[in-house]
Amino acid sequence: MFFKIDSKDSAARAGTLTLAHSVVQTPVFMPVGTQACVKSIDALDIESILGAQIILANTYHTYLRPGIETLKHFGGVHKFSGFSGSFLSDSGGFQAFSLGQNVKKQDNGIVFSSHIDGSKHLFTPESVLDIQYALNSDIMMVLDDLIALPADSNRLKQSIDTTIKWAKQSISYHNQNKQQGLSLTNNLFGIVQGGVDLTFRKQCAQSLVELEFDGYALGGLAVGEETNAMYDTIAFSAPLLPESKPRYLMGVGTPQNLIEAIDRGIDMFDCVMPTRNARNGTLFTSFGKLNIKNQIHKNDENPIDLQCSCYTCKHFSRGYLHHLCKAREITYFRLATLHNLWYYLELMRNAREAILHQKWNQFKSEFYIKLNKEHT
Repeated sequence: MFFKIDSKDSAARAGTLTLAHSVVQTPVFMPVGTQACVKSIDALDIESILGAQIILANTYHTYLRPGIETLKHFGGVHKFSGFSGSFLSDSGGFQAFSLGQNVKKQDNGIVFSSHIDGSKHLFTPESVLDIQYALNSDIMMVLDDLIALPADSNRLKQSIDTTIKWAKQSISYHNQNKQQGLSLTNNLFGIVQGGVDLTFRKQCAQSLVELEFDGYALGGLAVGEETNAMYDTIAFSAPLLPESKPRYLMGVGTPQNLIEAIDRGIDMFDCVMPTRNARNGTLFTSFGKLNIKNQIHKNDENPIDLQCSCYTCKHFSRGYLHHLCKAREITYFRLATLHNLWYYLELMRNAREAILHQKWNQFKSEFYIKLNKEHT
């Protein structure tokens, strides 16, 4: 892996991340492909229509289905899914947070009860890397202890202590593999926890930086805290991470969240918001969100967004999408997903151009001015 900063404008960064399967230009949004598939679209859509360079796969879900042996048989998730770009895989830490009663955290890892058949599975710092090696992920995430906010000091301390301990086990195991000539193109990112407590954030970040990961993520945000507290935490934490390595904000968020995080020095993002919202009838535009279910769109011949050049906006009207959505036609899910992901990806591409040309503040200002206007 190779990462270089192409340009900076205040704290905002434009970089180039070179991985085994693609060259990724940052800032970048990574579409979420939970089960080695971005819901309702395929690899050709992702590459040819959206131009995405990297997407996310989920370690927990791909471990249960199709399983490690099938992934190994296909030589990894790239051949299996038909996506030739890069994959980032998470570690299962978020599932430990989201599955609630189906999870038990232990000193040595996390015990899951499968949501499919109830079977028990232990994820350890080492075993989640074995799963990600089977995926042949370009970027792998360490197992961490993610908690909901607000949380008291004792739980926050326990979270960062566990996260640091598991991070040490992960980097040690990964380095052992590399010393044997294995996993040379699988890059490992550490995850900084600590809630919105800046002391805990600093302690966790400093401990992980000493371990010399390939990149670093901020985890444990957008999990119940106030938006301004999240922004303050990002602004405090990002400078604690190495300038020369990519910075990834996990699971965030709205277009406004992405703009504010870029403004504070973040390079990489993922979130289910554009795909999930698309399926539920909410479409992102340069002027804000549009609910395609509303009856006002029934006979509207305009595209979703007159300023959008995505496949959907170039070929289909709001009226047609309104009809498909109301009829629950499968075609709607594809067209809406393509539009929302294009919006997110194009937002990142335009943000990058602004940073490269030292026009970041102007770009950010115009972004908010447009949001305050009504749909046309």
